[in-house]
Amino acid sequence: MQEKVILATRNPGKVKEMRSILADFGLEVVSLDDIRDVPHVEEDGETFYENALKKARVIAKATGIMALADDSGLEVDYLDGAPGVYSARYSGEHATDKSNNSKLLSDLQGVPSGKRNARFRCVMVLFHPSGRWISAEGACEGEIAQSPAGEYGFGYDPVFFIPSLGKTMAQLTREEKNSLSHRGEALSRLKELLPDFLDSIQ
Repeated sequence: MQEKVILATRNPGKVKEMRSILADFGLEVVSLDDIRDVPHVEEDGETFYENALKKARVIAKATGIMALADDSGLEVDYLDGAPGVYSARYSGEHATDKSNNSKLLSDLQGVPSGKRNARFRCVMVLFHPSGRWISAEGACEGEIAQSPAGEYGFGYDPVFFIPSLGKTMAQLTREEKNSLSHRGEALSRLKELLPDFLDSIQ
């Protein structure tokens, strides 16, 4: 029987991206929007790992279905690692991608290239209702651009510049982004652990 996995997110950008990366896992992939009565999980951890583990555990236990949760965000060296776990609500409780990017660029106003180093970091946890889980981490290094550019992606992609490509993350195709993104790297590492994990829960 095909194993089912719930992606523990309602973010359509994440669902689309993760479904694309998970296409060859041989798993039936659904999102929270496909499942009724899933409890809301407060992301109150101090690290990406704590938040991802909590989300995956609560949803797997509540639904009886294996859950894959990630917590990811942007770390800017000049800002001592901020926005970090607060990336989604950096500009306030009702933050949008646009308001978060505007705040970030404002906070870095006048900071020259070379001091705008940053990385996207992602921690993923795959949790089985039996209580077993595996986790993996990925990162993508870059710097914060002086202004937004690009039409693709979501979140901080328009201001995250990759010097080796001369483009922001939002200027990359989905295939290009998946090949180097923090989420793609974390999933790739998770994929290496998956066969043994699936064997262990049979």
